Order: sequence, then structure tokens, then C-alpha cells
Amino acid sequence: MFTKLKIFLEMIKFEHSVFALPFAFMGAILGSVVWQGHLPSWAQIGWITLAMVGARTAAMALNRVIDQAIDKRNPRTENRAIPAGLISIPQVILYIIISFAVLFWATYHLSALSMKLLPIAVFFLVIYSYTKRFTWTCHFVLGLTLGLAPLGGWIAVTGQFTWSSIIFFLTVACWSAGFDLIYACQDAEFDREEGLHSLPSRFGIKTALQTARVLHVLTAIGLVSLFFITHLSWLYLVGLVIAYILLFKEHRLVTPQDLSKLNTAFFTMNGVLSLVMFTFTLLDVIVSKHS
Repeated sequence: MFTKLKIFLEMIKFEHSVFALPFAFMGAILGSVVWQGHLPSWAQIGWITLAMVGARTAAMALNRVIDQAIDKRNPRTENRAIPAGLISIPQVILYIIISFAVLFWATYHLSALSMKLLPIAVFFLVIYSYTKRFTWTCHFVLGLTLGLAPLGGWIAVTGQFTWSSIIFFLTVACWSAGFDLIYACQDAEFDREEGLHSLPSRFGIKTALQTARVLHVLTAIGLVSLFFITHLSWLYLVGLVIAYILLFKEHRLVTPQDLSKLNTAFFTMNGVLSLVMFTFTLLDVIVSKHS
């Protein structure tokens, strides 16, 4: 059982939770501090963590099941657990059911609005895996899906939408769509041959990387706008400068002629960026609260 669980966690790249989870915590912290004047409770953080882990696990496992035939034909993914026969479809479906149950259970313990909006979140979690079959805008759908993390964290503790939460949602959506565009460049030729839709296969790798840069410029604008609308202080700005350097470095690592450092640009830079923004936001509100 533990061997199968290890294979499953490797299959869904559980470590990639580092992308969205820190932004969910950041949304909860900003929402709670700005609108309620205090940090979220440990119970709220615990339920948000469970909801996020359940949502991402279910979405990634569904993606692997839905894309199993495609993964088997792609030299880059043919050794994934399902195509390689390391784990069966019924076993993965069981994990999906458990993950959705965890998501529903955790959301029930958060705000009433979170529960009402849960069907919308589930829709995006499921539909993303199908979008590359009919539209090259699939990267933007993924961006909107991952953007639900900070919005969900914000709503979980406040029970309401605000302009600040919408701006944060769109900021993370642009960031996510941008790094997904970079990641998709490695499959541009395969997608074209298979009749799959992606921006790199439709318009070329150069255009995809340029679009990713534009999206990350919008990300930079969104992050600095949070400084003004949430009344954060200099510590947040320190984190922001580091995040800008990481984004700049990310786009220096990949070119249309050389994608050899793509994994570093995709995983390392973005994983560190999300952790940096969360850490400096938390430090900012803690220092401000005790100053």
C-alpha cells in the first residue's frame, strides 16, 4: 500500500504543491489582516491546507487518467506511472475520490461562501485537462484554476469578495499561465503532430515565450498593486524585489533556441517565488502587528 502511495505521489508531482499553497496562505493572511485586523486561526490554516491538497491531488490525478493515452505516446511522459503500468486506473480513481472527499470536508469547515463556490472550483479542476483537445487557450484556463488558490484562501477567512482579492486572483492567474506556457514549449512539436492545442504548437515557441513575459510583467504589476491596496510595508517590498529578480532570471534561462534549463526555470524559480512572497508577507504583517 505504501509503495503504491509513493508511486501515486510521484505521479502527481506532489512537491509541486509549493506553487499554489503559499499563495493560498498569503490570500488567507491578507484577507484576515486587512479586513478583520488579525491573523487567521490555526484551524482555518489547517482546513485551507487540507482543501488545497485535496483539490490539487484530485486535479492532477484526474489529469493523469484523462491523458493516459497521450502520455503513452509522448516520449517525455511514457514512463509515467499509468502508461508504465506501475499503478492501475481503479487505484488512481480511489485516490481521486478520497481527494475530493477531503476537499469537500475541508471546505465545509470554512466560510459559507466557500462552500457555495465549490462547484465552480471543481468545474475548473476537471475541465482543464480537456481544454488542450480543443483550444490553445488551455494555459489561461490553468492560470484561472491556480488563481483560485489565493482567492479561495481569502474567501475562506473573510466570507466575501473584495477588489483586492480579485486583483490577487488575476495576478496569480497571470503568473501561472506564464509559467505553464514556458513548460509547454518542450511539447510543442509533439502537440502539433498529435493535433493537440497549445500556444507553442499553434504560434511557435518564440511567441509563447514572449507571451509568458507579458503575463509575468502583469504579475509584477499585480504584486506591487497589492502593496498599495493592502497597506503592506517595506518587508513586503523586499520580498517583491526578490520575486522580480526570480522572474527576470526565469526568462533568462530559456530561449527559443535553448530549452535545456526549462525545468529549472519552471519548477525552481516559481517554487522559490511563491515561498518568498508568502514568507515576506507573513513577516510584514507580524512585524506591523507588533510595531
